[in-house]
Amino acid sequence: MSRYVVDASVAVKWLVPEIHTQMAEQLLDPRHVLLAPDLLYAEVGNALWKRVQRRELRAQEAPLVLSALHQFSLDVTPTRALVAAALELALQTDCTVYDGVYLALAVHDDCPLVTADSRLRSAASRRGLARHIAWLPTLS
Repeated sequence: MSRYVVDASVAVKWLVPEIHTQMAEQLLDPRHVLLAPDLLYAEVGNALWKRVQRRELRAQEAPLVLSALHQFSLDVTPTRALVAAALELALQTDCTVYDGVYLALAVHDDCPLVTADSRLRSAASRRGLARHIAWLPTLS
């Protein structure tokens, strides 16, 4: 059984077809344990809001799409428990505290954070945290 932290860049792909959706869906295999901070829900909601603003999704569809996120089996950790470590990681890596929350969870649980966010991947990799980052496009 593999354990992964997933971020919003991955979770959005489960809900809205886009590049690398198929790779993201492979993570939903029951043999994987998926972890996420509760921040994930707000970030996915924000990503859907952006799609509405760009007219890629209708406003009345966005809440339905967001509610579908609850069907996925995620082991959710409160952001409150991660934010101090997230701030330290953000200061160390130059990523946002929001991204640091996901990275802090991966470090705490000693597993990879799966992301499609190239800036987060680069920031973490430059600071010696590469073993805690799994790049979705190359995930096997």
